[in-house]
Amino acid sequence: MSDPTTSSGSAIPDRHTPDKAPELAAIASAVAGLLLYGDTFKTQPGLAFQELVKILQAAGDRLDCIRAYGRWFAALADAEQSWFDHLRDCVLHDDNPFSRRVQHVPLSDLPTSLVRAARSDLQTLKGVASCPPEAISHWVQQACELPSPPAAWTVPVTTDPSQVLGEREDWSGALVRLAEHYRCHGTGAFARYRVLRWQSAPSRDRLGAHDLGGQLVGIAHPDPVRWQEIVGYEWQKQALRQNTEALLSGYRALNVLLYGSRGTGKSSLVKSLPREFGDRGLRLVEIAKADLNALPLVIEQLRSVPQVFVVFVDDLSFEEDDDAFKSLKVALEGSATAIAQNVVVYATSNRRHLIREFFADRPRPADSDEIHAWDTMQEKLSFGDRFGLTLTFEPPDQDAFLAIVRHLAQLSGILLPAEELDARAKQWATRHNGRSGRSARQFVDFLQAELEVLT
Repeated sequence: MSDPTTSSGSAIPDRHTPDKAPELAAIASAVAGLLLYGDTFKTQPGLAFQELVKILQAAGDRLDCIRAYGRWFAALADAEQSWFDHLRDCVLHDDNPFSRRVQHVPLSDLPTSLVRAARSDLQTLKGVASCPPEAISHWVQQACELPSPPAAWTVPVTTDPSQVLGEREDWSGALVRLAEHYRCHGTGAFARYRVLRWQSAPSRDRLGAHDLGGQLVGIAHPDPVRWQEIVGYEWQKQALRQNTEALLSGYRALNVLLYGSRGTGKSSLVKSLPREFGDRGLRLVEIAKADLNALPLVIEQLRSVPQVFVVFVDDLSFEEDDDAFKSLKVALEGSATAIAQNVVVYATSNRRHLIREFFADRPRPADSDEIHAWDTMQEKLSFGDRFGLTLTFEPPDQDAFLAIVRHLAQLSGILLPAEELDARAKQWATRHNGRSGRSARQFVDFLQAELEVLT
């Protein structure tokens, strides 16, 4: 597809630009003819662009044309990207038969027709991405007979040398680097996000059974906690790091239970993993306890993806009549289906024994309700043992609490004298939530805001 430029080579056409109809027809045909990457135009900017081209090509109502241009402009402004960068990002994240298969099969072993289709689509997309916004603005001016062209959305195109698809290169010739990108970073939501959440679609059929439907959705703004912010639990961190390294290296990693006192950093440690290991292909998938029945379904979705996954279940515990633990047990021990080697479960709990047990549960000779009552009790007590690795988080003593405060204060740039910092930290612990990593974090946040206001 030729660039919509003037005969002099300028990217901005003047009032004497040749008829826009052939160029618009080429764009419309090119977009409609995409074989693999059609979803790149299902974003808000992509849909608005197609609508605008359609109206311009049909010489539709002037007001409709202006509104369509406004929607395209606003969509790009919301994305805070140039038109070129937007389409390039869509290509890098697109989930299609080529991008999925090339993650598992070398490019040279793919069907020739699939590779040819990918090359053709990439050449088309490069041409559409290179269409200057100024030219489109001028087409709108012509179509609507405006005295001047509307403002064009022109922001600098990203020129990072590490970009897989450059502004001045032939995208169809970059297929080898693009294939490597897909293998390293994945596609779809797994490429866009390092942290995802299982979002269930609860419904009940007429028999009252739960529908396990749902989907994995990306978390655009995950918890920013960093690995180095967790202090005072060094052996726990080392054990979790070693297990996660095994997962990333393709070895059989263990499922982990992190249990102990509230506010000791169990959840924060797990949430820090994507920032620490995300560039090596680790993804964190959070699933609520209420959705554990869908856990086998979630793991099946992750099994065939080349990235590695930590399924995170926070604040785990079960009532004695809660059957959700059976789904978790299947995930921990497997069933007739082999355990997914690229998935582990990291769960946090304030309880070592995850199923509540009462003294009344303990069988007595006089009990006649259950013949094998001891077996039932042992099932409850042993459930926590199904995690291969258990990490205990004890509440910090005063010295450990002050060490955590000093460390967080240093990371936050607080320069109070040590004596004053310690005294205020002790006072905070006494008046608020006691000594814990969470309490230390709250104190440092409060202190930082206070000092900023005073200065």
